[in-house]
Formats: sequence, structure tokens, C-alpha cells
Amino acid sequence: MNAVENVAGLVEEYDTLFQEVRGRSADSLERKLVRDAEWTPEAAEHLLRLARDYGSFMLRNALAISLALDIEDGELGF
Repeated sequence: MNAVENVAGLVEEYDTLFQEVRGRSADSLERKLVRDAEWTPEAAEHLLRLARDYGSFMLRNALAISLALDIEDGELGF
């Protein structure tokens, strides 16, 4: 599976996961990521902060750059 297919699958996975969450508070979304997607609390908080702070336009470009440069795991170690 190539990187584009991986991203499409992840979007579907998170869409399904978050449909089960009542409300969209950071706390409820973080708990869902920790409980059902096996993220650590710190990583869940960071992921949601990135999404809210930068949005899909900036992150889509960051994803494309990371794929072009073959950066799988970043310097933060998540």
C-alpha cells in the first residue's frame, strides 16, 4: 500500500472513531484516541493540537514534504 492509500485509510479510521464521540471537546477526543487508538495521552494531546493549530492545508503540505524527504518518524519521537 502506498502512502496516499495509507492516508485515505487513516482518514476513514479517524472519521469512524470520532463519530462515536459526543461533542468535540479536546478532552473527549483525547480520551478516545488513548482508549481506542492506543495513543499515549501526550501524543493524543499533541496530535489534536497540531490539527487545531495548523489545519489540513498546512498539514497536508507538511505530509507531502515528509513523504518526499522520506521522513517517517519525526524528531519528537512519537
